[in-house]
Amino acid sequence: DALKAALAEFISVLIFVFAGEGSGMAFNKLTDGASTTPAGLVAAALAHAFALFVAVSIAANISGGHVNPAVTFGAFIGGHITFVRTILYWIAQLIGAVIACLLLKLATGGLETSAFSLSS
Repeated sequence: DALKAALAEFISVLIFVFAGEGSGMAFNKLTDGASTTPAGLVAAALAHAFALFVAVSIAANISGGHVNPAVTFGAFIGGHITFVRTILYWIAQLIGAVIACLLLKLATGGLETSAFSLSS
């Protein structure tokens, strides 16, 4: 049961990071780096909102749909999941994010995944 839940977390994080980061990369490519415009910020927010909705929806009945290691930590502190399950979720979430970035790099022909920074 714990491995099935960890797999659900892996898949949900993979979907969230792939869709969220992929939309940012696509918008950045389409606008030649103007992703900090109001339209770019709205597009990024909507893409992340829809991706998070899908990610939580597919994992909610299996693992709780945490999608975020901080949420998993909160569930552990609140006594809703065990320490072993917390570690499994964290491993699955981190691997899901890494695999999503590698898939994006492969799917975009080597475009660099953008890093978070302050706007100019």
